Amino acid sequence: MTRIGLVVNPVAGLGGRVGLGGTDGPEHRHRALALGARPLAGERAAAALRELRARSGTGAGAPGGAVAGPGGGHRGAPPEVVTAAGAMGAGSVAAAGLTARVVYAPGAEDETSTEDTVAAVRAVVAEGVDLLLFAGGDGTARDVLAALDGLRCPVLGVPTGVKMHSAVFGVSPRAAGEVAAAWLARSGAVRLRDAEVMDRDVDELRAGRVASRLYGWLSVPDVPVRVQQRKTGSTAGAPQAVGGIAAEVAERVGDGLLALGPGSTTRAVAAALGTDASLTGVDVLALRPGRPAEVVLRDAGEDALLAAGPRWIALSPIGGQGFLLGRGNQQISPRVLGAAGGRDRLLVLCTEQKLASLGGRPLLLDTGDEVLDAELAGHLPVITGRRRTSLYRLTT
Repeated sequence: MTRIGLVVNPVAGLGGRVGLGGTDGPEHRHRALALGARPLAGERAAAALRELRARSGTGAGAPGGAVAGPGGGHRGAPPEVVTAAGAMGAGSVAAAGLTARVVYAPGAEDETSTEDTVAAVRAVVAEGVDLLLFAGGDGTARDVLAALDGLRCPVLGVPTGVKMHSAVFGVSPRAAGEVAAAWLARSGAVRLRDAEVMDRDVDELRAGRVASRLYGWLSVPDVPVRVQQRKTGSTAGAPQAVGGIAAEVAERVGDGLLALGPGSTTRAVAAALGTDASLTGVDVLALRPGRPAEVVLRDAGEDALLAAGPRWIALSPIGGQGFLLGRGNQQISPRVLGAAGGRDRLLVLCTEQKLASLGGRPLLLDTGDEVLDAELAGHLPVITGRRRTSLYRLTT
């Protein structure tokens, strides 16, 4: 029987829907909860485990079947799960219909800390696991890196944070389960690679630029389609290209409200429309023909966006990764997308240079709603300039 470790950061991603950039530190966690945030890390970890369970046995939990994974079939019972108590892992294991062996219990489960994550990882890895799954974001990946302290243990992240610039995460919770099953199958088709642990560079952010800092590498199963790339730095693009994109947006929106996602490209488009938008938040702009745009709502969370009722949503994919939804813009939730009118009201903004840098890899979705992801997937127009669009594939 194979043995898998699981550690969940229960507060990872807590600030996404309510418009906070992250939840590092207790003050941010308490603020997110006060704003109505709901923990999602445990649910997303359970989704990864359910996929792993389905691909490890018959799909119904009984041993002995064979289900094809990305690296081939894996026959036999689901793996033994070694984890931490409560919301740090045991709850997710139970929700996935598996049983867990608990080897670490935090002192105060509702106030888990970086120290708890590090201690839990060390306790789990000491049991000799074949793969460590951790649910969290870039901060959690840094904690895992510190806990391993040079020990080469196969690791894979279940994406539950807000930003996730690192290259150690599955592109979705289900993808993480697929990759874990492929690695545990030991078919030889999946090998390890050193993947970057990145986090947002605060100094660059203060200077008005979105950039990431490299902290080290973790050994990750190499399944390129199902494990995300690291975020790469990107510029807004040539003023002429950005101006053309802005003109196209203004014509399509006309007289109305536009929810504008985060990033260098969208901020430059806002500047071309005559206003200053957030670099890392979601703003609502009022567009009026022949007049400069006006920010009517800045750094909005999900509830504020629903109350404002923008009829258009404009987003730009993350450089290098290609994520359009589910990384850094969780406040543009399935409910917000539905209220705006869905796929037909989604404007994707990207310079030709930024689109070409993806090397043909698709744009990615991870909204947390599989039905919505299926509806959005397919080829959609990407605005690259004035009266210029490219059809590009969007997938999960």
